[in-house]
Amino acid sequence: MSKHRKEKILVVDDEETIRKSLKMILEYEGYQFYEAADGEQAVNTIEETVGLDLVLLDVKLPGMSGLEVLSELEKKPYSPEVIMISGHGTVQTAVEATKLGAFDFLEKPLHRERVLISIRNALNQTKLLNECKDLRRKADKKYELVGNHPSMKQLWNEILKIAPTNATILIFGESGTGKELIARAIHNNSLRAKDKFIQVNCAAIPEELIESELFGHVKGAFTGATEKKLGKFELADGGTIFLDEVGDMSLKTQAKVLRVLEEGEVQKVGSSKIGRVDVRVIAATNKDLKKEIQENNFREDLYFRLNVVPLYSPALREKKEDIPLLIEYFGQLMAADNNFKPKKFSDDAVQAMMKFPWKGNVRQLKNVIERLIISTDGNTIEKKHLPEEIHGEMRIYLPDAKGIKNLKEFRDLSEKEFILSKLKENSWNISQTARAIDTPRSNLYKKLEQYGIKIKAGVGEVVAPSSPQGPEGEESPNSEGQDGR
Repeated sequence: MSKHRKEKILVVDDEETIRKSLKMILEYEGYQFYEAADGEQAVNTIEETVGLDLVLLDVKLPGMSGLEVLSELEKKPYSPEVIMISGHGTVQTAVEATKLGAFDFLEKPLHRERVLISIRNALNQTKLLNECKDLRRKADKKYELVGNHPSMKQLWNEILKIAPTNATILIFGESGTGKELIARAIHNNSLRAKDKFIQVNCAAIPEELIESELFGHVKGAFTGATEKKLGKFELADGGTIFLDEVGDMSLKTQAKVLRVLEEGEVQKVGSSKIGRVDVRVIAATNKDLKKEIQENNFREDLYFRLNVVPLYSPALREKKEDIPLLIEYFGQLMAADNNFKPKKFSDDAVQAMMKFPWKGNVRQLKNVIERLIISTDGNTIEKKHLPEEIHGEMRIYLPDAKGIKNLKEFRDLSEKEFILSKLKENSWNISQTARAIDTPRSNLYKKLEQYGIKIKAGVGEVVAPSSPQGPEGEESPNSEGQDGR
């Protein structure tokens, strides 16, 4: 609880002397005191009091009993902790109160220190639970599926329909479209939500290690296996396992995964024993598995076993209307993560981002937004701040057409200035520039020679004639009045 906030405690007891006694103790200790003389009054006070932290509740009350009040409280999603008190305490009553959710059970006559210790413990537990909830909410926020496009609404409808089942699911979609987020949404809305969600990136694990990673190994199973290891399927027992990039699994590993799906059986590497697991499998791929089957890279029986419920994760270019929403969502998320004040994207910037094809999909968009939030000064991100490939404005010199004789001369002048611009952007580094303009380094050297561009090592100085040079790959004489044609 905040040091600047008094915790609110409600005392429910039909004896006025006990209420007055507890009021003196609690207010002296700095708590905010509330009171009720019966069950109905207690329920009303709890509903009317915002941010109530704790209830000291007598078991025996006129009308509605303390246990009935406790039972009503436990039905509410955000109920305060309850400490039961009784002058006629029995083990049976204490057990029943604990089953209903009471934190503690105190017998009358009440002792000051015993009451205060129980209150502190109950409030500390509430604080820890609230902190855990906050952390969970923050973690879940990072894995939200964001979008209002009809394709996203349809996807959500399908998720909510299949989540409560145990059906195996295969998610198709390009890289960066959020297949992991779909898998997490299915798990979080399933009956297994309180159990583990284990993710395995099949493409990131070397072929010789993936069996051990998925199914575990026994000590001495292979060189370096110095101790027993649990596999991901065992760790996910009772929950969900997400096999990302499942198309990258070897055929041998695919056979073992098929066995888990069909029989629920796992066998550690180096062991003859068979174990059993209860795991829901969600797989994802950006490959055409039907094509992989034809090329004998993927088992057809595993494909049919995984593809019980297929889901498609739409590419960002298919739902461009969601880009402004995603910009706002990621912008707030990144600002919070990096302790920055939230920044606004101008309309021009948003429009430019909506026109961009986003080959890397949502992942690429997220990375660009994070870079802009960190690197842009001021509170507004303008179109000019966007990466050049997004804002679409090539800030290079275009020659004046009036003094140019023909198309080839115009093209050569433009190409020379484009290369100069890119060299400056890449600190005159030939290799980086070649990659940036998507041309072989050897070809860039030819262009430098063709246009008479000379880079002085370590200085970045460029010496270039005012007119383009001779035919491609050849340097024309650098004499006045000669145009190289």
